[in-house]
Amino acid sequence: MNLEELNKKLEQINSKLNIEKGKLQVISQNFENTKKELDKEIKYEDLLTKVILLFQKTATYAREQSKRQVEDLVTRCLQFIFETDIEFLIELSEKRSVPNAEFYVRSNYDEGYSIITKPELERGGGVVDIISIALRIAFIQLHKPVLQGPIILDEPGKHVSEDYIFNLGDFLSKSSSLFKRQIIMVTHNAHLAQICDKSYSVDIKNGVSCVEEINENI
Repeated sequence: MNLEELNKKLEQINSKLNIEKGKLQVISQNFENTKKELDKEIKYEDLLTKVILLFQKTATYAREQSKRQVEDLVTRCLQFIFETDIEFLIELSEKRSVPNAEFYVRSNYDEGYSIITKPELERGGGVVDIISIALRIAFIQLHKPVLQGPIILDEPGKHVSEDYIFNLGDFLSKSSSLFKRQIIMVTHNAHLAQICDKSYSVDIKNGVSCVEEINENI
């Protein structure tokens, strides 16, 4: 191989070397760009993780706040009506990633002990009636945005004994005034009918409903 051929061979090698260098630069640039994108995605994923954790903590805090507010309102209602040391408790949990709530009542006795039971096991169903009324009022009052309109009750306190029906009537009357919300109810209880500002008697005669105002308290 003479000198001229050697120079040509060297030029070919240099040319290939330059091409490979160019490829290496492109690969290096792509690598740097990919690395930057990866770093950006990692930071974004980290941010999303923090946001999710924040939302979870916020949701947990909001649930706990709502839980305490509802427990407090229903407890006050129970204590007002039954005139005893009784508390309403909510136990929050998750079943298959779905929020779940169980209701309990705790009766505290002067002897220093307490008994926790399900509401339906207390006082022959009267506690369930009161809790149902109090929960409805609580949910309406605590709902955001504020819900407008009256509270409609069908046979409130149907299973509440006559010993406590006067307290229930007083509670409904005071709740209406406190929350500035009209309460409309259907009842067969004479006392609950009498405490209303307007009461109507509905009788069915020969298949026709006859409505008559029975009192007007202003």
